[in-house]
Amino acid sequence: MLTRKKVTVIGAGHVGATAAQGLAEKEMADVVLIDIHEDMPAGKALDLAEAAPIYGYDSRLVGGADYEASADSDIVVITSGLPRKPGMSRDDLLRVNAKIVNEVTAKAVEKSPDAILIVVSNPLDAMTYVAYRTSGFPKKRVMGMAGVLDAARFKAFLAMELNVSIENIQTIVLGGHGDSMVPLPRYTTISGIPIMELISKDRLDAIVQRTRDGGAEIVKLLKTGSAYYAPSAAIVEMVESILKDKNKILPCSALCTGEYKLDEVFIGVPVRLGNTGIEQIYEINLSTEEASALTASAKTVQDLCKIAGEVL
Repeated sequence: MLTRKKVTVIGAGHVGATAAQGLAEKEMADVVLIDIHEDMPAGKALDLAEAAPIYGYDSRLVGGADYEASADSDIVVITSGLPRKPGMSRDDLLRVNAKIVNEVTAKAVEKSPDAILIVVSNPLDAMTYVAYRTSGFPKKRVMGMAGVLDAARFKAFLAMELNVSIENIQTIVLGGHGDSMVPLPRYTTISGIPIMELISKDRLDAIVQRTRDGGAEIVKLLKTGSAYYAPSAAIVEMVESILKDKNKILPCSALCTGEYKLDEVFIGVPVRLGNTGIEQIYEINLSTEEASALTASAKTVQDLCKIAGEVL
């Protein structure tokens, strides 16, 4: 008898609930929504369950505040934390969200000691470090969702600029999730054509900067919240690669222990995601400028991790 997979999403706000919807619609797993507000996740889970007959999915959904429902999850997605508000940087959220992520991680891993953790809370790389420290899990089972989202934004802006299908675009974004991220135009192609042959340097530089500011741009427009459609889609892609053992190569926040000459820091790098989590970290050749930017980004993340460590 086949055992149905289980994914727990902690934090039933816009990101968590939309991710739960995507997971259910793809019938990848049963989904448990957990939030400090008990009735809210129960209501959203019930709403999604009632949508199932229309969309045609058989995934089971439950919600509440009790972590018992999350027991033996294959994957735990952590979205808990305060959202950014206009004028607030990801770094402003550090101390308060570190306490939240520490607490929910401890509760989750007690019930699911063999789970894979995907951290979404901001500031992303530092919160992934908190979850790693709190869980005591091996590094292959703790990762942050950032690079998939950042790369998606870069692709979207390029597709808008060139009026081409997003399916034709391949790219990668390294580094911390924030102002110090490192989009790599040199590794960006449109159906194999190097991006530099299709767009001027000035326009490309502008698009790279818009990618760095992608989250802040949405916060400014929404005024009362932050992005959730694209972040939740990124979560679903990562979960799918793991549960289906697809071995996709995706940029994720992973613990580097010597890779890229970085030591003990969570940073966005290309990894292969399979059913045991991070199966491999790929070291690609970087120019002097790219390597310098990645090192600087890692230094920014390390500084945040030091502050987060004081909270633990």
